[in-house]
Amino acid sequence: MENYDFIVIGNGSGGIVSSNAVSHGKKVALIDEDPPGGLCMNFGCIPTKKLTYAADRIVELQEDSKFGIEAEIKKIDFNLIMERMRKSREASREKIRKSLSDTKIMDFYPGKAHFVDEYILEVNGEKIKGEKIVIATGTRPLIPPIEGLESSDYLTNESLLELKENPESVVIIGGGYTAVEFGHFLSAMGTDVTILEMTERILNVEEPEISDLLNEKMSQRMQIHTSVKVTEVSKSGKKYKITGEDKKESKKVNFTGDNILVAAGRKSNADLLEAASTGIETDDNGYIKVNESMKTSVKNIWALGDATGQHMFKHVANREAILVAINSLHTHEEKMDYSSVPHAVFGYPEIASVGLTEGQAAKKYEKILVGKAKYTGVARGAAMLEKDSFAKAIVNRENMEILGFHIIGSQASILIQEVINLKALGLSFENLWGMHIHPALPELIINTLNNLEERY
Repeated sequence: MENYDFIVIGNGSGGIVSSNAVSHGKKVALIDEDPPGGLCMNFGCIPTKKLTYAADRIVELQEDSKFGIEAEIKKIDFNLIMERMRKSREASREKIRKSLSDTKIMDFYPGKAHFVDEYILEVNGEKIKGEKIVIATGTRPLIPPIEGLESSDYLTNESLLELKENPESVVIIGGGYTAVEFGHFLSAMGTDVTILEMTERILNVEEPEISDLLNEKMSQRMQIHTSVKVTEVSKSGKKYKITGEDKKESKKVNFTGDNILVAAGRKSNADLLEAASTGIETDDNGYIKVNESMKTSVKNIWALGDATGQHMFKHVANREAILVAINSLHTHEEKMDYSSVPHAVFGYPEIASVGLTEGQAAKKYEKILVGKAKYTGVARGAAMLEKDSFAKAIVNRENMEILGFHIIGSQASILIQEVINLKALGLSFENLWGMHIHPALPELIINTLNNLEERY
C-alpha cells in the first residue's frame, strides 16, 4: 500500500491544496474522476455564464424599443451557442488532463474513491494511505422523491448542457439560482418556460423585494408559480404532465412540458466516499461537518467547498482551500470568515448580494439603518431607463458597519465589489470616501448609503 503525506480528493478547489502541498515538498496523491476540474468548470458557473451572456444580449435587443430603437433578431442558433460552450469546456478539460498525466511531482489517481478506514482510501481497486486527507468532492443534483420522476427522462444542470436542440417547452422544478439562470437562458432561446417553486418566493434567500421584482420581470417572459409542491410526474402522449399542490389555494394543479428540468437543490457526495463509516461526522442532509478551521471530526482530515454545504460558491471554495492549505501545512491555524461572502445570480435582471438581509440583521442587532436608491436616481441609470432596478443597504447604527448590501439591476455583480472590499477590510461605509465618476453607475452605491433611515 502506497503511503502519502497528503491525499486530496477532488481537483476543483482541492487542486489549490495539492499544489501547495507539493510546493512544500510533500508526497501528494490527487484523486479525481473524469471529467476533471470540478463542478464550476464542468457544469456550473463557467459553462452556464457562456449561455446566460448570450441570453442577456437577446433580451437587451428585445427591449431596445424603449430607447426608440427597433431591432430585429433574425436567427438564434441554439446549437452554435451550445457547441461554443462545450468546445471551450472540453479545451479546459484536455488542458487539465494533460497537466495531470504529465505531472512527475505527485501521483494522480483517476477514478472514484471511498474510505475503507480513517486514513485509507480505495480507488480503482488500489488502497492508498494518507497522513493528512483533504475532501473536496463537491455535490450532485438533488432529485426529490416525486412519484414518477425517477422513471422520466428529466434534465439536470449537467445533462441540459448536452442538449443539441432547443426544447419547445420546459417545466423547471425549483426556483433557486439554477432555475433562474436556466429559465432566463431557455426563455431567451425561445423555449416556453414554467418555473414551479414550493416556497412563497423564487430565490427565497434574497431580500423579499428583490425576489418580488425578479419574479415580476421574469414573469413577462415565462410562467412562474410559487407555493406549488410537485407531487407527481407522468407521461401524457409526447409531453410530461406535472401534478402539484397549490399551497396558497389548497388545490391540485397541473402543468405540461416537453422536458423537465430538476433544479431542486444539491446533495453532498460525502455518501459516495462512505465518509461516515470512518467517524467523519455529517449533518442531517449528508454534508460534512467542519469547524471554523475546516477540520472534520477526525484528526488530520479537512473538508472544503460544496461538500460541507456552507455557502456553495466557487469563490468560497477557493478561499476555504487556501485556508486548508495554510492550516494543514503550518502549525498555526486560520479561521474561515463567512461574514463577507458575496454572490451573484445571472438571471435578467442581474442580482448581487453580500452580508445579511434586513430580516437577519434585525434579529441580530438592536439598531439598524436601511437605505434604498433606484438606478434612476443617478444620471447613468436614468439614461439606461432602469426604472425598477435598485440597491439596498443595511447598516449597524452603533458603528456604521455595513451589514448587508443587495442590488438588482444591470451590472449588479460589478457594482457591489467596492462594498465587498469595505466589508472584507472591516471598514464602515464612512470610509467610502473615494471620488465617484459622474455620471456613472457606481454613484448608486453612494446614493443608497446617503438614504439611510433608522428602522429598529
